[in-house]
Amino acid sequence: MRAVVQRVKKASVIINNSIYSKINHGFLVLIGISINDNDNDIDYIVDKIVNIRIFNDEDGKMNKCINEITGEILIVSQFTLYGDARKGRRPSYSNAAGGKSAIDIYNKLINKLKTCYNHEKIFTGVFGAMMEVNLINDGPVTILLDSEKLF
Repeated sequence: MRAVVQRVKKASVIINNSIYSKINHGFLVLIGISINDNDNDIDYIVDKIVNIRIFNDEDGKMNKCINEITGEILIVSQFTLYGDARKGRRPSYSNAAGGKSAIDIYNKLINKLKTCYNHEKIFTGVFGAMMEVNLINDGPVTILLDSEKLF
């Protein structure tokens, strides 16, 4: 599982020209699911999202986690995070999970996150939908996570 965690001042998801979800100060998290993902991958990514310390403390150092600033989290599925463009000109998505297995993993991730963090502060896009994602980066601060610890 891969996640792109962006510290944002605000973010939103628009579907069919209507706002579906929006947040203020917190994280926009893009989630990619691989064909090999399981509960251990979910646990790893959720733990990182909830505990990563990339919010500023009183001294201006990135030393606080999302819980300490009571921020909001917007989770958006992004199939293309497993695009492999090392060969040729068209990315291969052979390692990206699709269909029911990907939806199941995505929903498990959302449910796990809601048990580890305030469920009222967690928002989502729509799995598999064509979405417009708008954000105002804060910093900008962007962290890449990979449950296989490739980076």
